[in-house]
Amino acid sequence: MAEISFDDFLKVDIRKGTIVRAEPFPEARKPAIKLWVDFGDEIGEKKSSAQITAHYNPDVLIGKEVMAVVNFPARQIGPMRSEVLVLGLPDTEGEVVLLTPDKSVPNGARMY
Repeated sequence: MAEISFDDFLKVDIRKGTIVRAEPFPEARKPAIKLWVDFGDEIGEKKSSAQITAHYNPDVLIGKEVMAVVNFPARQIGPMRSEVLVLGLPDTEGEVVLLTPDKSVPNGARMY
C-alpha cells in the first residue's frame, strides 16, 4: 500500500450530498443508474453515473444521503457527463454499497 501525506489527502474533496433525482442508464456499458446529487449552495447539483444496480433501483435512491469526490475532472460516460464520483464499498459479491453518513449533516459538508 502506497503512503500519502496528509496534504495529499486534503487534495481529495469528499462531500456529502443528497440524491434528488435518479434514472436508469441503459446506454451505459455496464448496468448503471444516473444520479443527480445536491451538494448545497457552494457546489450545487451535480450528475453522476453509478454502477449500483445490484442493491438499488432509482425509486429508492431519492433522498438518500451519499458521499462523493467532487473535484475530479468530469468524465463522459456514453451520452452523459459524470461530474462527481459517488463513493461505495464492495460487498462479499463485489457489488457496490453506497457510503452514507450515519447521521444527517448539511449538503456540501466536507469529509476530513
